[in-house]
Amino acid sequence: MLKINLLPIRQLKRRAKAQKQLAGMAGLFVLTLMTLALVGYLQYQKAEELQQEINALNAKKQSYTPTLNKIAQLKKDREELNRKTGIIKQLKADSSLTVHVLDEIAAKLDNQRMWLETLSQQGSSLSLSGVALDNQTIAQFMDNLKTSPFVQDVALDSSSLKVVSGRNLKGFDLSCTVAFPQAGKPAEGKNAEENQKPTN
Repeated sequence: MLKINLLPIRQLKRRAKAQKQLAGMAGLFVLTLMTLALVGYLQYQKAEELQQEINALNAKKQSYTPTLNKIAQLKKDREELNRKTGIIKQLKADSSLTVHVLDEIAAKLDNQRMWLETLSQQGSSLSLSGVALDNQTIAQFMDNLKTSPFVQDVALDSSSLKVVSGRNLKGFDLSCTVAFPQAGKPAEGKNAEENQKPTN
């Protein structure tokens, strides 16, 4: 009977199989490294492109800096001009209001029975002081002022006896608020003034 020892053949097959597995794993590892290298290269290229784009945008931004600075300066100049214009308009409005108020006071003052000694305006506050023949004249003057569309809140601050040229007269101090009339105020003032006129 013939006996054959198959052990070396089996070992050789196992070794060959192990070598194939090792070669496959090595190939897979090399392929993975190549894939990673390719991905890394592509990422590097993309990063380089992005950096170049950022540099270009920064350069473009730097070229706009003088224009942006000029625009900012123009905005500041416009704000300053608007501020000055507002002050001028306010001064004109205050001056116009003062002219109207003086005209109203002159029109409603009874020159035969009273006269003013001082007149002071601070913003919307107006103070008057003067001398009248009697309390009735002062009261009539206050009522007349209330009909003015430019004068509100007329109040008597003080009243006292005052001797002028040997005559006993009434000294008075008035305070009131002055402002441009609102819609409808002039008509109301006119109507109130007309209602005080005696009818024939």
